[in-house]
Amino acid sequence: MTEPAATELIDAKLAGLGDWRGQKLSHLRALIRRALPQVVETVKWRKPTNPNGVPVWEVDGILCTGEVYKTYVKLTFMTGASLPDPTGVFNAGFGGGARRAIDLKEGETVDEAAFIALIQAAAAYNTARTKPAKKA
Repeated sequence: MTEPAATELIDAKLAGLGDWRGQKLSHLRALIRRALPQVVETVKWRKPTNPNGVPVWEVDGILCTGEVYKTYVKLTFMTGASLPDPTGVFNAGFGGGARRAIDLKEGETVDEAAFIALIQAAAAYNTARTKPAKKA
């Protein structure tokens, strides 16, 4: 049996939610894809209690994960503490050293332009970290 592609697993997860959380994460996914057409979707942390796993978006490493809880949707940026956030898109995860998050409850929205800029900054940060340093 062929393993489903990450995109199919994410599609199934979003469709299976059948409520505002699926719609919210689907909208955020579309913004990520608009910001970075080259983004790679993966799924990590699959287990019997979460067979579709956690959606993950990557460019030269993980940009963010998309998690769904009972009362909110969470996007966690692995290097969020290192990213510029002049409009305050991050609203959670400030206790950690490297990560920052965006938690959205039903009816809440995100500033789309600021979110897209944050996604692009995360990709630029990852790419800069993965390129070898130039010799002087």
